[in-house]
This record gives sequence, structure tokens and C-alpha cells, in this order.
Amino acid sequence: MTKILITGGAGFIGSSLADKLIQNPDNYVVLVDNLLTGDLRKLPDATYKNWRFIKCDVNNYNDIAPVMTSFSFDYVFHYAAVVGVKRTLENPVMVLKDIDGFKNILDLCKNTGVKRIFFSSSSEVYGEPVELPQNEHTTPLNSRLPYAVVKNVGESFCRSYQAEYGLDFTILRFFNTYGEKQSTDFVMSKFIKAALNHQDITVYGDGLQTRTFCYIEDNIEATLYALENELFINDVVNIGNDQLTTILDLAKAIIKLTNSRSQIIHLPPLPEGDMTRRQPDIQKMKQLLHRELLPLEEGIRKILNSRLYFL
Repeated sequence: MTKILITGGAGFIGSSLADKLIQNPDNYVVLVDNLLTGDLRKLPDATYKNWRFIKCDVNNYNDIAPVMTSFSFDYVFHYAAVVGVKRTLENPVMVLKDIDGFKNILDLCKNTGVKRIFFSSSSEVYGEPVELPQNEHTTPLNSRLPYAVVKNVGESFCRSYQAEYGLDFTILRFFNTYGEKQSTDFVMSKFIKAALNHQDITVYGDGLQTRTFCYIEDNIEATLYALENELFINDVVNIGNDQLTTILDLAKAIIKLTNSRSQIIHLPPLPEGDMTRRQPDIQKMKQLLHRELLPLEEGIRKILNSRLYFL
């Protein structure tokens, strides 16, 4: 049996990954989360018996060490992090504490025989882009805000532990993943919830800042293919879509698809943290997915047809 740890396992992407992993009876999945932003209602179907949840803070060595030493995991997905633009800007010291989690997880991985760690980095490491699309190896990183800097530090930890201890890694740079279990801290779910309730949708500035939106199934399928086929070991992969959408057009599309009476209200631009452009080079992502990525409107319709969204 393959034993897998997911930190941040009660979060959106971590719990969605677990949903897929436990469908293979040869996997046993342990999810840990301190529930700062995670939600127990996002955990997998209880009818599956090949998983368990442990409330645990990975930034506390005495909390996570007994979990990792008792299970001897084959693979670790380190997805635990302080997330959300507003939360990370308002709590920069809390963000910096995630560095303790990197140290704890990587030390325990190298000492307990973990074969490979998957680290959830972020498009934020690119900062304000100096080129588009943003390539994993040729685009300079322009990290400035604490969240982006910490993710960059996490990537450096992975490379350093591989160089010195031979611990294999795959760094996944997530670009605006969205889906049914995403909390309303994020733009897609925030807009959809407002539209369904016919409330004003607030857009910062002129709304012409661009993003690319990756549906959760595309994210998970690509990740699992990298795991199961031993691809992109000791490498970095952009996990995202490359179709550009302005925030204003996103709001308009959601209003249309929900038949909402919501009005778009423009607020002053955020002083920092709202990058003007973001677009990944997804050649590696396409190698993992072996199909076209889901178009934005289809992804929004999937959310609207689901009973799982906005927990």
C-alpha cells in the first residue's frame, strides 16, 4: 500500500486531491490541517476507509513529527499555507511562520524515507511579470510581498534538501485554481456567491488586471499524472490555464451565467498585492494533462451545477 500525506488536507486543493487519491484502494491517505482556513466539511467521503484526518499544525515540530514518524509515508504533498490576498497582507508575520513548516516537513521527509515531496508554490513568486507567458526556468522571479517571498523560500528549501540529502521534489506553481470547494476568500467563488445572492460584485480599480483560471479537475489530474508516472522529478511545473481573462470580464460572465441582478461596483485599486498581469507557460502542464484544459464558462457551469460549493 502506498502511504501519502497531504498537509493542508482540509483545504480546497488538498481535499480535492484526497478525493481522487482514495479512489485507488492501494493508497492510504492521511490529511493534516490546523483548520485556520481549512474546513472539516471539505474532507473526503467517509464511506471510503483508506484515509484519516489528524488535526495538526505543521509549523509545530512536536505536532507533525509523531504523525510522520508513525506512518513512514511514501509521498508528501505539502499544501499547508496561510492563503488569501487579504489575509496574507494583514498577517505578514503569520505568513513568515510557514517557513518553520518547510523545515519541519523536509527534515522529517529526509529522515523517514519519503520518496518525493510535492510542494505547492504559487504564481505569486513571479510578482509583477517581466514577460508573458511566465516560464518555470527562464522568467525571472520578482517576489516582493511576504506570501510570494515565503513561497520562493520554500522552493529553495526543496532544492537545497535535494542537493544535500537526495530528497526528490516536484514544485507546483499554482495559477488561480478554482472549483466547487473553494472558499469565498478567492475571486471566483466570491463573485459567484455574490451573483447568486444578487449582491454587488466589487472590482478593484478598473478591473482590467488579467488572470488565468484553472479548473480543479485539471489541476488534480495533472498532479496525479506527475506522481504516477514519475515525471518532473526535481523540477518546477506551472499548474494553470493560459487563457487570459480580465477581472471585469470574469464578473460579467458570472452575472450572465447566473442570470443575476448584481451590479459591478468599482473600488479603489489595492495598494499592493493585486498584480496587473499573470499568464503561465503551460507546456509542461499539457504534457501531464493529455487533453485540452476546461474552458472558463464550462468550469463555472460545473460549479453552479454542484451541491458542494461555498461551504
